[in-house]
Amino acid sequence: MNQYFAYFNAHDLASMAAMYSEEAAFKDPSLGPGIHIQSREDIITKYTELSEMIPDVRDSLVNLYPSGNNLTVEFISMGTAPDGSKFFLPICAILTIENGLITKDYTYYDNI
Repeated sequence: MNQYFAYFNAHDLASMAAMYSEEAAFKDPSLGPGIHIQSREDIITKYTELSEMIPDVRDSLVNLYPSGNNLTVEFISMGTAPDGSKFFLPICAILTIENGLITKDYTYYDNI
């Protein structure tokens, strides 16, 4: 996960997306309700749009909670919103890892 966040924070989104299977299942408030299948290209597009909207976005790892093939990741996302305000957003993601790749990414945060 340290490498994952290093890629994210450097905006090396192709390397970050390569840590996922060809298609991965996502639950993410930004995608709407339910499960969404995302390709690596979809992942790159999503996070490119985020980094264009919030150029200084950074994630900071807080803790990891492994359980079998699942890894719960607690982290903080921070940056400057388009209106100029600073944000500090606690996030929790439950990742399923199979054959060394992330196959499910169920992310939870307050989207209000």
